[in-house]
Amino acid sequence: MGKSAIKIIVDANIVFSAILNSNGKIGDILINSDNKFEFIAPDFLREEINDKYSRIQKVSGMTLDRIQDTEYRICKEIQFISEEQIEPKHWKSAFQLVKDIDPKDTPYIAFSKHFKCKVWSGDKKLMNGLAKKKFLQMIDTDELFKLKEKSKI
Repeated sequence: MGKSAIKIIVDANIVFSAILNSNGKIGDILINSDNKFEFIAPDFLREEINDKYSRIQKVSGMTLDRIQDTEYRICKEIQFISEEQIEPKHWKSAFQLVKDIDPKDTPYIAFSKHFKCKVWSGDKKLMNGLAKKKFLQMIDTDELFKLKEKSKI
């Protein structure tokens, strides 16, 4: 592999977008990054996906089999890690950052603090809210795509 992969925490909205359009930019980054990135997500993200199967079916018109097949292709590139491995201090500071933006995003920020890496998200409200609080450990799809393409040189 040469240089070590860049750790990236994957937010739920990224995985949902990839499932809905696995041939888009997000799917491409997740599936075709050739070990440039080490994608990490909290274990609960799997449950979150399962809970949204019917909504994904409604929005996409895909069969449950197709959704699960796409989910497998996307998620096999992500290392799922138990929330218990993250130190309590990271949970506390993460909650303080997101409590007035969206408390459901606490795990992603806690993981970011623990692994000292960025969170890949498409949630503009979260990204803008955190930027105002000087938390700059966020990366959007376009930035990540540029990073992926740049490393092809």
